[in-house]
Amino acid sequence: MFDRKGLAVKIVLLATLLALASSQAIAASHSDVITVGPRPYALVDRMDEGALKDRLLSCATGPFERTDFSIGHRGAAMQFPEHTAESYKAAAQMGAGVIECDVTFTRDKELVCRHSQSDLHTTTNILASPLASTCIKPFSPASGGKNASAECRTSEITLAEFRTLSGKMDASDKSATTVRGYMGGVADWRTTLYAAGSAQVMTHAESIDLIRSLGGKFAPELKGPAVRMPFNGFSQEDYAQKLIDEYKAAGVPPSDVWAHSFNLNDVLYWIRAEPEFGAQAVFLDASYQRGDFDPGNPATFEPSMTELKAMGVNYIAPPAWVLVTTRNGRIVPSAYAIEAKKAGLKIITWTLERSGPLHTGGGWYYQSIADLTDNDGVVFELLDVLAWDVGVAGVFSDWPATVTYYASCMGLR
Repeated sequence: MFDRKGLAVKIVLLATLLALASSQAIAASHSDVITVGPRPYALVDRMDEGALKDRLLSCATGPFERTDFSIGHRGAAMQFPEHTAESYKAAAQMGAGVIECDVTFTRDKELVCRHSQSDLHTTTNILASPLASTCIKPFSPASGGKNASAECRTSEITLAEFRTLSGKMDASDKSATTVRGYMGGVADWRTTLYAAGSAQVMTHAESIDLIRSLGGKFAPELKGPAVRMPFNGFSQEDYAQKLIDEYKAAGVPPSDVWAHSFNLNDVLYWIRAEPEFGAQAVFLDASYQRGDFDPGNPATFEPSMTELKAMGVNYIAPPAWVLVTTRNGRIVPSAYAIEAKKAGLKIITWTLERSGPLHTGGGWYYQSIADLTDNDGVVFELLDVLAWDVGVAGVFSDWPATVTYYASCMGLR
């Protein structure tokens, strides 16, 4: 009798051995060796029986290839400190063809990779360093029912000072009474194993050099400033232009860059001022934040898809849950996805592998399909609908190996 479960377990073990066997080669050449490790196999093993699971099992021995469909969200942030050299290298090793640097700026108006201008207190060791004195809100311990807090910004330090910091897993313990305790709080499905005080923070220009050396392309996000603009004579348009200028200075072709922003005016600026780069500029649609927004009702899309296209926008990027819904026990495209495709917009989405275990519904990123989300294998079911029924051009993931495995199996490049 054919033992499917036994085969799946053997495949997981085989994948682990292959990953271990290739580790020396990976260390020697980050750009040439693609390895997915055991996680995709474990996810396939947890899937419900069916044709998709059979297809994914059939790809167990690879080969796995770098693909632009797989986008490293802040690198490989599930297990590595985001926006560090280590995180970017891990994403490239897992086959991410495109890697993200969230871009913000320092006091001397230099561009650096951080998810927010005001997240140094949760993503670096700044509170335990001499630069703690620069924080706009010093560490305050939990007391009398009040949470511990702090706020530290890149705009309060120079580039030289920024370079002295080390990255850490993005987390804080709001019940902490000490700095050391506050710097913890990492979710139990993540790890601090690769963040032992030495993770290298990156400037935007350094990220360009590193990602290119790893064989990758670029997805820089222009983050909204925490300071009032213009900042010391540095306008929002100066900021948007400087991001593009650093790719031009490095000789990166516009076709290798997907600059993106939640600020539609940034996207429109790139379309107008840098049309070659603007052709692939991505509007991160935050319509989901409006109380009247309904991904099933086109009347709530502001601007509409046709209006965005008329403005020159070619790419739109909502969170994955906005693109899907459920019907008759199946995941299907939402009206939002259908309208975007009808308008001729290309779609990129975010963020896979950011939710932890899925057996209780998947949380925020799975909210529109929570009734079908009861095991970790659903990640591949969602990915399959996004790839073929929605037709997305790429998927941001905190653990790019999952998307790489799927894309290689399905022939997506």
